[in-house]
Amino acid sequence: MNEAWRGRALAAWATLAWGGSALAADEGAYFSDFPVVASVSRLPQRLADAPTAVTVIDQAMIKASGARSLNDVFRLVPGFQTHPHSTEPARVSYHGLSDEDYSPRVQVLIDGRSMYSPLFGSGVNWATLPVALEDIERIEVVRGTNSVSYGSNAFLGVINIITIDPALTRGFSVSASRGSQNVRDYGLRAGGRIGEVGDFRFTYRHQNDDALANRGDWIDDYASRLFDVRADLAIDETNTLQLNAGRSEAVTGVGRLNSGKFFGQSTNPIRGMRQSDTYAQIAWRHVVSSSADFQLRYAYVADRSDDAFNIVVPFVPPQTYRINQSGDEGTRHELEFLHSLQLAGVGRLAWGASWREDAVRSEWTLPGQGSVHRDTARLFGNWEARPAAWLTTNLGLAGENDSLAGFLWSPRASTNFHLSPENTVRIGYSRAYRTGSIYDYRADYRLRVQNAGVVVLDRYLFAADRSLKPEAMDTWEIGYLGDWRSWRASLDVRLFDETIRNRHYTIDRNANSDLVPSLTTPIQDVRIHGVEYQFKWQPFEPTRLVLNQAFAKLDADYLGSALAYPNGTLSQANANGNIEALTERSMPRRATSLLWMQNLPHGLQFSLAGYWQDKMKWSSNSWSAKYRRFDGRLAYPFRMGGVNAEIAYVVQSINGAHGEYKTYDGSGRDPDGTGRIVDRRQWISLRLDF
Repeated sequence: MNEAWRGRALAAWATLAWGGSALAADEGAYFSDFPVVASVSRLPQRLADAPTAVTVIDQAMIKASGARSLNDVFRLVPGFQTHPHSTEPARVSYHGLSDEDYSPRVQVLIDGRSMYSPLFGSGVNWATLPVALEDIERIEVVRGTNSVSYGSNAFLGVINIITIDPALTRGFSVSASRGSQNVRDYGLRAGGRIGEVGDFRFTYRHQNDDALANRGDWIDDYASRLFDVRADLAIDETNTLQLNAGRSEAVTGVGRLNSGKFFGQSTNPIRGMRQSDTYAQIAWRHVVSSSADFQLRYAYVADRSDDAFNIVVPFVPPQTYRINQSGDEGTRHELEFLHSLQLAGVGRLAWGASWREDAVRSEWTLPGQGSVHRDTARLFGNWEARPAAWLTTNLGLAGENDSLAGFLWSPRASTNFHLSPENTVRIGYSRAYRTGSIYDYRADYRLRVQNAGVVVLDRYLFAADRSLKPEAMDTWEIGYLGDWRSWRASLDVRLFDETIRNRHYTIDRNANSDLVPSLTTPIQDVRIHGVEYQFKWQPFEPTRLVLNQAFAKLDADYLGSALAYPNGTLSQANANGNIEALTERSMPRRATSLLWMQNLPHGLQFSLAGYWQDKMKWSSNSWSAKYRRFDGRLAYPFRMGGVNAEIAYVVQSINGAHGEYKTYDGSGRDPDGTGRIVDRRQWISLRLDF
C-alpha cells in the first residue's frame, strides 16, 4: 500500500464516527471552541448541534487531576458522584440512585465496547476496567439519557472512553510510582509499525495500594494488572480495521473482622475477591464515499469473580458448605452494524442494528440452572437536519427486544436554536427504559443445611421476579451553550427534569422469617430536577480553569405494591424512612469542582483540583458526610540524552482525612466501624519515553 492510500484511509478513520469515537479537538483551541463529539447521536457533531449536554475530558485534564483510578476523574463532571475502592466496589453515578454496587444506570464504553457485565449485576466493575489512564485520548461524557444510541444501560448517561491512536505511541515508555499507603505502580507501553499497513500499541500496567485507611472491623487492600493491545490497519484507501484484545485482573479485600457466626465460623471472613476481564474486539470500517460509510463491530468479553470461603458444619460426618456470592462467570457476545450517510438536502442519518448475548453461570445465585442466557436485539437511528443556519433538529428512535424484559421503544427529540455563532439554546425531550439484571429475573436461591437427611436450616434468601417491570424515565431539558472565543471561555448549562417510574430496589428478606425471600421490585416513582453547568476559561496562555457545579433535588413516592410486600424491609417504619432518604439524598443537593492548570517558569507544570460536596447517601443505613478535598500535582518534563522524561509529585486530599463513603449513621457517629476514611496520599512518579 502506498503512503497516499494509507494516509487517506487513516484520515477517514479519524473523521467519521465509529462506535462513539470522535474527532480530536485541537488542543490549543480546546478552551475557546466547542469540540466535535459523536457519543450522543453516533454522528460527529459540534457540541452546539448535539441533542444533549456533553462534557469532554482530554488527556491534559486527566493528568492534571492527579487521579490514579479512572473513577476519580469523574469528579470533574457536573452531576457525577464517585467513591474509591474499599471493601466494597468503587461506584460512579450520575444524578443519584446509587445504592447498587456496580452503578448500572450509566453506560461505559471503551473504543465502542460496552463495559457492562452480566456477572456484576449488569453494571460496571471499575476494579477491572481494561484501560490505562495514559492510553486515554479523551472521554466524552453524555450528561443525560442516551438509550436511543446505546440501549437500556445508557439510562442516565454515557461515559465514552476513546484511546490514543497507536500511530502516536511509537517507541517505548516506562513509568513507576512510589508513595504512601503502599502505592506501588509500574507501567510499560510499546508501539510500532505493522509493515506498511498500520500501527500497534501494547500496554502493561500494575497497580497496588492499601486503598482506604483501615478503620473499625475491616482491612482494605487493592492490586490490579492490565495487558492491552490495540492495532489499527489500513487495508486500502476505503477499508480499515481496528483490533483490540487484552486482560485485566484485580484482587480487592472484602469481609469483616466482626461478622456474624454460623456454627462458630465467620459468615463474612476477611479474604481476597479475585476478578478478571478478558476481551477481544474487531471493527471493520468501509468508506463508501465522502458522505457515507458503514462499520461492523464484534466484541467478546468474559468476566470472572471468586471470593469463596468454606463453612464446616460439625455434623457426623462433617459437612462443608462453599460460599461464593460473587462467583462465577459472565460472558458477552456483541455484534453491531452502523451506517452513516448524508441525505441530499434533508440532513444526515446514522442508523444501525445490534445483537447481544449475555450469559451468567453461578452456583450460588443461579443454582442448578447452568448458564443462564439473555438475548437483546436493537434497531436504532438518529436524524440530524439543519433547515436554517439558526436551527438544528435531532430526532432519534430505538427499538429493543430483550428475551427477559420484552420489547421497548425509546424516542428522543431535540431542537437547537443558534441565536448567534457564540450562543445556542437547546430544548429536548426523551424517554428511556432500564431493565433489571439476569439475577433480578432468574436468581432463586436458599441456604439449606441437612443432617442425616433431616433439614435443620432452610432460609429462602432471594426470589426472582420474571415479570419485573422496567424502569421508565421521561426527561425534559433546556440547555445553553456559550462559546466566547475573544475571551477564550465557554459555558455549558443544563436545566433538567427527569421523572422515573418503577424505580427498582432490592427489598431485603425479613431476618425473622426463613420463608420470606428478598427480591428486586419497583418501589418508587422518582423526580430529579435541578441545574448544572461547566465553565471553561483560559484567561492567559499558561492558565486554564474548569469550574463545575450541580444543584439538584430528588423526590420519591412509594408504590403501593412495594409497601404491601409481606414482612419485607418496607413494612418496617425505620427501614421505610431510611430507604426513602436513600433515594432522595443519593445525590448531594450541591456539588462543586474546580481544576486549575498552570504552566510555570522553567517548564514546570502545576495543577490543583478542589472538590466540595454536600452530604449524601450511598446506602440505606449510613451517610457520607459533607466534605472538601484538594488534590495537587507538580511535574517537570525534561529531556535526558535522547530520552523524553517527566518526574511528578502528586498529593491527594492535601487538606487531610475526610469521609467519602459510609462515614456516619445520621447522628454524626460511626458506631459499627463501617466508616471509610480518605487520608492524605502522596507519591512520586517517573516516566521515560524512548
